[in-house]
Amino acid sequence: MVDESDVKSALNGHDRPLSITIAIVFLKVNKNFEVFDWTQTNNFFQIVFFIYDIVTFIPFKIFADPAEKLEKSERVKAEPENGDFSTPWKNVFAKDGLMNSSFEGIHDLGTQWEECVRYVFFDLSVDETIEIAYRYGNLPCMGTREVLKVHKEKQSNGKVFEKWQMGDYHWRSYAQVDKRVNMIASGLTSLGQKEKEPIILFAETREEWMTTALACMKMNFPIATMYATLGDEAVTFAINEVGAKTIFTTEALISKVKKAMSNGATSIENIIFFDSVDPASRGESVDVDLPFTLLSFDQLLSRGEREYCMSLWGVLLVSVLTTLPICYLMIYVRSLLNLVSVNRLIPAHPVPIRSKKDDLAFIMYTSGTTGNPKGVMISHQNIVAVTAGQAFNINLGTEDRYIGYLPLAHILEVCAEMIVFTKGVRIGYSSAQTLFDRAPKIMKGEHGDCWVLQPTLMACVPAVMDRIFKAVIDEVNANSELFKQVFKTCYERKRSRYEEGYTSFILNKLVFNRIGKLLGGKVRQILSGGAPLSPETQRFMNICFCCPVVQGYGLTETCGGGTIADIHDLSTGTVGPPLTCCEILLQEWAEAGYSPKNDPPQGEILISGPNVALGYFNNDEKTNEDFVKVNGKRFFATGDIGEFREDGSLKIIDRKKDLLKLSHGEYISLGKVETNLLTNPNVDNICVYGDSDKSFLVALVVPNQKNLTQMAEKQGVDTSDFEKVCEDKKVVEALQKELASYVSSKLQRVEIPQKIFICHEPWTPASGLLTEALKLKRKNIEKAFRKELDQLYK
Repeated sequence: MVDESDVKSALNGHDRPLSITIAIVFLKVNKNFEVFDWTQTNNFFQIVFFIYDIVTFIPFKIFADPAEKLEKSERVKAEPENGDFSTPWKNVFAKDGLMNSSFEGIHDLGTQWEECVRYVFFDLSVDETIEIAYRYGNLPCMGTREVLKVHKEKQSNGKVFEKWQMGDYHWRSYAQVDKRVNMIASGLTSLGQKEKEPIILFAETREEWMTTALACMKMNFPIATMYATLGDEAVTFAINEVGAKTIFTTEALISKVKKAMSNGATSIENIIFFDSVDPASRGESVDVDLPFTLLSFDQLLSRGEREYCMSLWGVLLVSVLTTLPICYLMIYVRSLLNLVSVNRLIPAHPVPIRSKKDDLAFIMYTSGTTGNPKGVMISHQNIVAVTAGQAFNINLGTEDRYIGYLPLAHILEVCAEMIVFTKGVRIGYSSAQTLFDRAPKIMKGEHGDCWVLQPTLMACVPAVMDRIFKAVIDEVNANSELFKQVFKTCYERKRSRYEEGYTSFILNKLVFNRIGKLLGGKVRQILSGGAPLSPETQRFMNICFCCPVVQGYGLTETCGGGTIADIHDLSTGTVGPPLTCCEILLQEWAEAGYSPKNDPPQGEILISGPNVALGYFNNDEKTNEDFVKVNGKRFFATGDIGEFREDGSLKIIDRKKDLLKLSHGEYISLGKVETNLLTNPNVDNICVYGDSDKSFLVALVVPNQKNLTQMAEKQGVDTSDFEKVCEDKKVVEALQKELASYVSSKLQRVEIPQKIFICHEPWTPASGLLTEALKLKRKNIEKAFRKELDQLYK
């Protein structure tokens, strides 16, 4: 995701911070530089920092009092009812009732979108005056970066790599997006799409995806999401299960849809495709001689425009003839034509909203970590409620910019975009392939999307942040001992001051702002969700990117919502208090010793509130198993184990399905072990395994190829064949010792894997070993490496 040379250019070379340059000059005057006592370096910085603290004490006290920051960080954020830990916990701002809407009285997504845009009203008190009332109608809403040309580079092994030459972002206002939304809605109606009939969205994250989704939300067409990377069998399965007759996809994926249809997915009647991003190849993969309706996105817009205009003029003329005296009619029509010609007019409800709060909005599939993915039925009210609850903790305004690149087939990205719409924020669309300057598809010398957009808000999954963390650490470690010591000193200084409530203005300016340029240099908040984020990575992102990293917790079944950390909380390791739209109950799990009566209170996390989903699609048995009633209130049983801190913040400590009891009788949390080992720079991925008849754990490790190769060279091993490097006993033993040493202070001895197997090939969703959200598919991994796991226990 982030190329190591990005960090090098940010920290080294001609852009080296002045403070580091001064330190280097100071040290080079010492003739014994090669054997310099690094204690002198630390002493030098300690003196500088001491003087700085004295000089800035009073200004900090007046303008940025750290005591106030600490007070905000430590304040109570959630409490159980009546102080009884066995009752549900609520956010302190939700004591009088749970939030269920961002806009008063609005509980469906179609009406929520219209409220963001806001429609026309007419002021007839003044001749020739037509006023437009809008919330965000004239503000930028969605932006797509133009691809000027795609260069295809053929490699020596025959593979072809694409490098994109890209231009600027092109923006549409909320009003312009809404016009397209209405045209799509009208176009789908003209194709015979009926209310409550599902539509499949099978495409990567892009502007057209969300525009289509908004149209479906208005028309009460449930949306079934499919990841663009799904394999052929999964595509066929999803189409058959949903039974949709209309599917939206990309030009490149039409062949997959056709293959699914030939393999038995016979419900599809209409395929609408988004054009290829490569202007030179558009239309190449489109076969017009097909036994179903095939339309490009633009063709659907044109088709819908005719229906839209007829509805538009009908509504307007009825409004005019019933409200205006005849003498004003010609004046009004002239003004109307003028407004339409300059694209300023938004007509009043040209496409009536059909959806209601309890209607089905999404059939969204879970990650499928323990088997086949389950389709979660999410209502309009669910998303409206969770949007309100999550937005309550995120400080946003109309000047903010959000970069959308995570899969919209995942609930995290959908909720993030719904939140920013309600705040009038613009979304610039991107992808993991073009996010940074050194991203795989960015041409050398060109800039990535973050540099161009300069987002102020972005969402990340821990897998992405772990890669950023490792890239920066690897680059620092590749520098001289002097550089490593200086960076470490600056990092530790800022970390300690941050935890005391201070802002390190000078270190930010001279050192860390340069790293922040990797994300565009303007990021104010980073949202993390989808999986546990290690405290080390969270603090690293805090320090190096000079902004809060707000960790949240939720599941597809709770519409991505459960908790979100307070932006003022300076601690790490927790996922924050319950959202203002839900409440959390800790249920006793006696077998493992978890109880709300413990100190601190612990138990399985149960979530209740208007954000809890309707259930599983075509799976009543699983719905009844996971959606339970406690004291007459409906909860979703997450399977995760949590504990509440004194301030009401929740900490995820275990997962039922990840807990394993070894032969000595102790429970081990596999997820906890993996989270700690994943931050090691030699590890790209890891799956820890245990046999309940054995007394120790083993692990399958996907190594970082560069770092493992360096380790092998130190062992005197031939590194010309990476597969043989992974099999070499010296390398395996060296990596085993390194990992054991790395987590010795974080894990108990029984939690540290005693044997490892190194996998020479990466795990991907395409290989079936990871979900589309990059989570481990344990059963698949265990099946694929059954022989190797058995060998480790011999």
